[in-house]
Amino acid sequence: MITVSALNALSNVRHGFFTRNGGVSEGVYASLNCGFGSGDDPNKVEANRAKAVGDLELPPEALVTVRQEHTPNVVVVTAPFATGEAPSADAMVTTVPRLALGILTADCAPVLLADGIGGVIGAAHAGWKGALAGVLENTVEKMVELGADKARIVAGIGPCIAQRSYEVGPDFPAPFLAEDPDNERFFSPSRRDGHHMFDLPGYVARKLARIGVGEVMPTPCDTVREDNRFFSYRRATLAGETAYGRMLSAIALER
Repeated sequence: MITVSALNALSNVRHGFFTRNGGVSEGVYASLNCGFGSGDDPNKVEANRAKAVGDLELPPEALVTVRQEHTPNVVVVTAPFATGEAPSADAMVTTVPRLALGILTADCAPVLLADGIGGVIGAAHAGWKGALAGVLENTVEKMVELGADKARIVAGIGPCIAQRSYEVGPDFPAPFLAEDPDNERFFSPSRRDGHHMFDLPGYVARKLARIGVGEVMPTPCDTVREDNRFFSYRRATLAGETAYGRMLSAIALER
């Protein structure tokens, strides 16, 4: 489990960006695969999720996840969802203690947010589509509606694909440059003519800062290159594998 000091400093908040290690799954899913949609044995996934949320000193039923579909949609969580009734969304916010908001990733950026004084937390799945569409802005806005102060919000950006591993095609930068010409800073030339290397965590961090989030702290990881620590969709694709695990990132209020 990886943590960031800015969130650790909040006495009433627990969080963790979990790696792929420490679970019971096998093969391409070894070992802490927390994604039911991965094709792994559901019983093993359930055991892995229980293990992870247990490291936050919470019971298995405290973990809340949604059906992530690369949208800007945010839901307010007041209680765990009934089996099979998780909504389609890519971010959650809550003021309810001892609910663990969980995000699943395998290259996209998991973002955990908290205003410890206001007693509001959030968790967002920020792939390039969701980040460009406004999932981070919507998450912060919903936190403010629940009583958070932007200037007090602390955000941790978990392990995700790094720029050195994220090659994109010739047309990829266009919507980012249309949003803001200064987004050019997040693209560097690729070895392949006309292609680019995209800095997803840098883009996410700048978005959060421009929204007015008080403190933003990334983690210096690359899910593609660090195969012994992280699952990666892109690495699996490049290797011709059709299956891959998902890592869990979670945040909860203690009281």
